Amino acid sequence: MQRRILVNYRVERATLASLLPRPFRPALVGGYGVAGICLIRLGGVRPDGLPPALGLTSENAAHRVAVEWDTPDGPATGVYIPRRDTSSRLGALLGGRFFPGRQHRADFRVDEGGGAYRIEVSSHDGEVEIRVAARRSAVVMQDSVFASLDEASAFFRCAPLGYAATPQDGVFDGVALAAEGWGIEPLRLDEVRSSFFDDPDRFAAGTAEPDSAFLMAGVDTIWSAQPVLVAPLDGLAVPSPSGQQLAP
Repeated sequence: MQRRILVNYRVERATLASLLPRPFRPALVGGYGVAGICLIRLGGVRPDGLPPALGLTSENAAHRVAVEWDTPDGPATGVYIPRRDTSSRLGALLGGRFFPGRQHRADFRVDEGGGAYRIEVSSHDGEVEIRVAARRSAVVMQDSVFASLDEASAFFRCAPLGYAATPQDGVFDGVALAAEGWGIEPLRLDEVRSSFFDDPDRFAAGTAEPDSAFLMAGVDTIWSAQPVLVAPLDGLAVPSPSGQQLAP
């Protein structure tokens, strides 16, 4: 994981709950749901066992929501991912087929240096437009739901499971993130635009506000396929057989 920027919105609980499919419900911080955009540059992505020289580098964006859900073993936490976009033709071709998570092709424009980051994303299907400008900071953004960097770090670290929407209702592809040398640092948002969060049909005025942003960089990661998640009629999520392990 060469660079990962988490841009977070604080969202009114009822609004966010109405947008989530079963079995997910919002994970709350200070009474608010937490949703956002993950902007990742991955390098050396390859199936486990292959040398780094054969790996791929790509820019990626994911819209994500911190969620909880009930399982036969009790409550679980993670993120629900309604949409992934990537610069990689191969990733878009194979995602959802040979490894978990459908991905859409998008163009990425990245300008970074001197502790500042500017990233713009335009999907080929016209559904997603993202523009983020941020810079490194010594403190978490004012009025954030996170009172400290440690609180934010603990919140994101305890949710390594990600489940993505699939074309089949009630069935979700899963991956788990294991990161060596976990650590985040705060960013200050100078600008954020998102066709997802700026859509008034999803979020009425004032129900979703930019809250915080954090940076991870230079972290070795392993993304492991998880059993797909199936939401049955009783509301308890039931896993199905798992898949392949990937190692960037």
